[in-house]
Amino acid sequence: MAYSGSCHCGAVTFKVEGELPSKAISCDCSHCRRKGFLWSFLPAKQFELTGGEDNLTEYRFNKRVLSHRFCKDCGCQAFAEGEQNGEPTRAVNLRCVPDCDLDALEIQKVEGSSF
Repeated sequence: MAYSGSCHCGAVTFKVEGELPSKAISCDCSHCRRKGFLWSFLPAKQFELTGGEDNLTEYRFNKRVLSHRFCKDCGCQAFAEGEQNGEPTRAVNLRCVPDCDLDALEIQKVEGSSF
């Protein structure tokens, strides 16, 4: 099974192989808190950018290990790229996945402000 998402204007689209997550991460770092992200991390091989590569730009901060990718037209950040334990990883912003029931998610709070 797969699910898909996009930025606000629809220029950047993606697909994820796998079930919709039942859990999400809410980070309190200065970036995530201000934008209200609900993250789901997954191996990069499950993620496919299906449109809008040319519409993407990036933002890095703090230790600069996570590439926050966002649409240069609407400014929406649908995903991020990085590594976990040396493996390529993607973080999907579940707020950009229309089929995700945000109210049903189990939210894990992370103190990113202490990193």
